[in-house]
Amino acid sequence: MAVLPAKKIATAGVLSAVAVVLGVTRLGIIPWFSGASITIMHVPVVIAAVLEGPVVGLLVGLIFGVFSLIQAAIAPAGPIAVAFTNPPVSVLPRAFIGLAAYAVSRAVRGGAPDAGPARTAAAVVAAAVAGSATNTGLVLSALSAMKFITWEVAGAVAVANGIPEAVVGAVVCLAVVGAWLRIPRRG
Repeated sequence: MAVLPAKKIATAGVLSAVAVVLGVTRLGIIPWFSGASITIMHVPVVIAAVLEGPVVGLLVGLIFGVFSLIQAAIAPAGPIAVAFTNPPVSVLPRAFIGLAAYAVSRAVRGGAPDAGPARTAAAVVAAAVAGSATNTGLVLSALSAMKFITWEVAGAVAVANGIPEAVVGAVVCLAVVGAWLRIPRRG
């Protein structure tokens, strides 16, 4: 049985804690128009996947999902919160965020870990958009498949919330990963 190196375990722990803090403090939930909110709680999952690979991304995603389930059970934040006590809605989609982000990041980098600053920045942005789209798409699909919302509502939410979440997620991920990897900035 392979054991994760200490650095990967530490990164998974720290970024999982960040995801939980974003949820507990509600700092990861940005108020948006019409009473909806955009979330950046998926950002630590994307960062974990880009910096440490798919296993760490998967672990942080699972912790984010389990936290969402627990939060929905003990402190529901609206009428749809009961749906998030269901693991296919709260946990399973979050497990795939890191896997999608890693795969897209790797594809954009061309498989090279040291792809140069421009390609690395593009990989981070693409990974963030892919992670955000994975979260939004799978959660809304699960909610619709289980008849908590209609497919029409899911489509409207995907556009109204999904696009801003992807943009904000890309900016935050690029700032954090760029600083961590010391990607040079122009201007």
